[in-house]
Amino acid sequence: MMNELLTSLYVAYELAGEKYAIKINDVYEIIKMQSITSIHNSKPFLEGVINLRGKIIPVANLHKRFGLANYTPTKKTRIVVVKSRDEMIGIVVDKVNQVIRFSDIQPPPDMVAGIDGSYFEGIGITDEGVVSILKIDKVLHE
Repeated sequence: MMNELLTSLYVAYELAGEKYAIKINDVYEIIKMQSITSIHNSKPFLEGVINLRGKIIPVANLHKRFGLANYTPTKKTRIVVVKSRDEMIGIVVDKVNQVIRFSDIQPPPDMVAGIDGSYFEGIGITDEGVVSILKIDKVLHE
């Protein structure tokens, strides 16, 4: 499993000043922030939905999901549209950095930046430091 993770490419992004990554195979598209229509009676971390070229896509706010301070969208805020369990879901991130490959991936600790370690596949090591690799299905569906 770790070998397969090492050969994968990842999209690196930031959330509340911390660096995270998601497998590039899980990323469908990265779009600029747009207005999100709220939906009542949905999961507390769902911001609402967007219309992406005629397709309605739910958008999750990872700041709310992880109990981080509320964010204020900036010019760099993006919605990363991912495919999780055969459905498209957008996640709001503060900034998308680049596509990276890790030289080493360690198992995640019990807590990562104050967030439950079970939300992470591992901790990727780069020249610039460590990056938490998100387990996207768990984050969005549990």
